[in-house]
Amino acid sequence: MSLDSILEALAFVVYTYDGRPITLLQILQVPFYILLAWFIVGHVGKLIKRGLRARNVSADAIHFFSRVYLVLTIAILVVTSMEILNIPLTAFAFVSGAIAIGVGFGAQNIINNFISGWILMWERPIRIGDFLEVGDARGVVESINTRSTLIRRNDGVHMLVPNSQLLENTVTNWTLIDQNARSFVRIGVAYGSDVVLVRELIFQVLNERDDILEKPPAMVFFEDFGDNALIFDAVFWVSAVSETDIRRRRSEIRFRMYELFNENNISIAFPQRDVHLDGNLTITNA
Repeated sequence: MSLDSILEALAFVVYTYDGRPITLLQILQVPFYILLAWFIVGHVGKLIKRGLRARNVSADAIHFFSRVYLVLTIAILVVTSMEILNIPLTAFAFVSGAIAIGVGFGAQNIINNFISGWILMWERPIRIGDFLEVGDARGVVESINTRSTLIRRNDGVHMLVPNSQLLENTVTNWTLIDQNARSFVRIGVAYGSDVVLVRELIFQVLNERDDILEKPPAMVFFEDFGDNALIFDAVFWVSAVSETDIRRRRSEIRFRMYELFNENNISIAFPQRDVHLDGNLTITNA
């Protein structure tokens, strides 16, 4: 098969739109250009993201850039493909209007979540790596997608939350401004204990730890005269990224308190009841 016959076959007019002939060569060029452009765009996108990570740009900013970059790339590829085929954008005006009406009635929730996802990525009230409290669930944000947000709960289970729920409902973001969180450890000692010594020992435990922030300073409160114990609260601030991290530190503080109290002969109280009987009590062997 000669070159002239191949060129003649490629010049075959497949169809004509608005007086413009569309040849077989133009149709074959479209997938080739799309694959080539997609390869170049993907490679460039990886290089840019690598450069952003090297400059310590936050993960959510990189994620937002990737989404915008992908949408713009797809739009440019569609417009370029139509230019190659000599198809004007006005040809799809009626079709796009009909599609918009159909989508508006049949996919309101999808569109709502889609727009909410872009709002989350643009305004950044929730970022990748933030520790959230959504209803009864708590976890770390792993990704913000166009329809839903992926949250990894404390028990390791992944939870998909529709983006619209994160905007319309109350969400507690523990790490929106910083990673500082206040926590406390409550302990009860037996009546008759030296309360001044108890306070000094609790302060000693808190001052021994480097992970407790100096500002705001840690405090010890004589909280209450309980039914069975004198109640003390050790209040402190830590920098933590998850609830598990805070629970681990509270556990370590309790271990150290138990050790110090035993060394100083301070009894940790436990529930007990005094029973007073009126009259005579007779005990018989069965």
